[in-house]
Amino acid sequence: MRKIFQRTASNNQLSIPQYVLLMKIAPRKEVTQKQIGRETGFPKSTLSQAVDGLVQSNLLHRHPVEDNRREMQLTLSEEGQKLYEKISSETGSVHQVLGSAINTLTVQQQEALHSAFLQMEKFLEKEILEQGE
Repeated sequence: MRKIFQRTASNNQLSIPQYVLLMKIAPRKEVTQKQIGRETGFPKSTLSQAVDGLVQSNLLHRHPVEDNRREMQLTLSEEGQKLYEKISSETGSVHQVLGSAINTLTVQQQEALHSAFLQMEKFLEKEILEQGE
């Protein structure tokens, strides 16, 4: 799985952290840099470098949050959205491989998998809140 992940990022001239950010930001349209940092667990330097690289590549827009100028809002640019869509539909990409793997499951297995992921997500969100992050 890691090799597929690395190949997908490399084939699209992205570092792994840049790829992760692109995939996490795209479905939401916008997110703060602080939120994405908590979710990815990237060290601040790694996060900043990845954001800077995506901004310099015109894949991401970064601007201060209106009520808190110290915090940055991240949104995909039009080019970033196009790259996300391209990656999502590429043969052999993580998206395609996982989609194909999920399609081998029965409907009941897919529902159980979805339920398990939702349960894990709730647990992890609770853990983050309890840790004060």
